[in-house]
Amino acid sequence: MCTAIYHDGCFGRTLDLDCRYSESVTVTPRRFPLTFSDGTVLREHYAMIGMATVAEGFPLYYEAMNEHGLCMAGLRFAENAVYSPTTEGDRAASYELILRVLAVCTDLQEARTLLSRLTVTDRAFSARWQPTPLHWLVADRSGALTAEPLAEGLRVSDNPTRVLTNAPRFEWQTDNWARFASRARAGNGAQGLPGDWSSPSRFVRAAFGARHALPAETDAARVAALFRLLGTVAIPHGCVLTADGRPHATVYTCCYDTAGEVYHYTTAADARVVSVPFTDKDGDTLTVCMM
Repeated sequence: MCTAIYHDGCFGRTLDLDCRYSESVTVTPRRFPLTFSDGTVLREHYAMIGMATVAEGFPLYYEAMNEHGLCMAGLRFAENAVYSPTTEGDRAASYELILRVLAVCTDLQEARTLLSRLTVTDRAFSARWQPTPLHWLVADRSGALTAEPLAEGLRVSDNPTRVLTNAPRFEWQTDNWARFASRARAGNGAQGLPGDWSSPSRFVRAAFGARHALPAETDAARVAALFRLLGTVAIPHGCVLTADGRPHATVYTCCYDTAGEVYHYTTAADARVVSVPFTDKDGDTLTVCMM
């Protein structure tokens, strides 16, 4: 379970899991060679920063921002994601889709064009790293879109809420949000909004906050505001359990300051904000900052 929000020039998410995968803040510089599952090789591309598990020298991003301020996050889409077995045409495996988009797209329109012609395949990264059912939020200052792999292909939809959680489908989530948007007012303190940690409830709270939170005057205030918004959907350790009784909680919360080009994060074990500047863009080696 996760939540992603784009608000006032900042992009952030919670990562909610019952275990860890050695994730680290990772910078992929412009000349780090990227080899994709369809055989495409990029020896030069846009630099990006984000949280990733680096496996066999390859960054498996959970979310990232590129040097143009285009952001993308993958969120679990269990029992809904349909990946294709195809080995033909324009395609990308789910584990590399964030890299594929952010490496070559400067803005939301370019991302939309690329995604609209891609098929997301079921290819695994390795025997250990099997495909995870995902859908994606893509955003910049111009707006946001949602990309969902369905039986009919990758559905790319405008996302005026600039919010995404997990299943069910985005269309269902926005219809559900509309039930609350018409009666929940900022002046009544969000009275009547659902307070549990299910995906639909988190979507409603995040969409309400993103709609009503006022713009800030400084980069620091924008970052602080996004952390507060994400705090309304963070899951405390022990409050949600998996089917086999393990705690399912917010592992980390992050915020990309697209104006200041800084990645900020907090963890479940330490609420202090750690800030990582988006530097080392011109190299050919990954920069990994251990959490």
